[in-house]
Amino acid sequence: MEFKAKDIAALLKGVVEGDGEVMVNNVSKIEEGKPNTLAFLANPKYEHYIYTTAASVVLVNHDFSPVQQVPCTLIRVPSAYEAIASLLQMYDSMRSRPTGIEQPSYIGEGAVIGEAPYVGAFAYIGKGAKIGNDVKIYPQVYIGEGVVIGNSAELKNVILFDGVQVPHFNYVGDSILGYKSHMGAGSITSNVKSDKTLVVVKDNRDSGEEIETGLKKFGAMLGDHVEVGCNSVLNPGTVICPNCNVYPLSSVRGVIPANHIYKDADHIVAKKEK
Repeated sequence: MEFKAKDIAALLKGVVEGDGEVMVNNVSKIEEGKPNTLAFLANPKYEHYIYTTAASVVLVNHDFSPVQQVPCTLIRVPSAYEAIASLLQMYDSMRSRPTGIEQPSYIGEGAVIGEAPYVGAFAYIGKGAKIGNDVKIYPQVYIGEGVVIGNSAELKNVILFDGVQVPHFNYVGDSILGYKSHMGAGSITSNVKSDKTLVVVKDNRDSGEEIETGLKKFGAMLGDHVEVGCNSVLNPGTVICPNCNVYPLSSVRGVIPANHIYKDADHIVAKKEK
């Protein structure tokens, strides 16, 4: 989709300085700006980039005062951070989203699928699985028997063994979840590093081994009976061995040995034998 600068300004209730007719069709970082893209400047330490950026349009705070001529169209808004977030949210809501059940796909006996689903081609849903409303299951996802997928969850390039529970508002990408593992509401697997480099699995707590995956996308591997607390983030390359518990609101990375409790990065304690 393409938008004129003046139309973006109207959406954000901003003020255009420069060519309101210039078109943008993507976003970019201000330091990596490209023609026909939209960038933003909110942090003063990045101000020097606005005088050389190739981005066509830049969102700036109302009080921004350039010290020299800028090569782009400016849109002045109360908060550039909030404006770009709002704009991306609006754009996301405008995108067409896949719906329906593509063929070929397999849905096992007794499996229940809620309203407004998307099931991609070659997906496998085992018998007795329960899929909630507005769930996105992308092509080639494997969902075992008796798995529970809650409302608005999104699964992409994953294997879920029997009995897994992904109950509410979860994103699971490029990951494997072991038998009867459970991800609390809002917990996600982050599958791409912020610098876009290849993911390395690091066992910093035990062997010190580092395993090169050769992959840009690698989420998490959960062993059997792993419990992940609500609103936790499993960073790229996380491996959680069987029978572990992760506290809510955790940010986990690396290898967590079996039969441990992850409280935070500095407090990973062995479970007491019962």
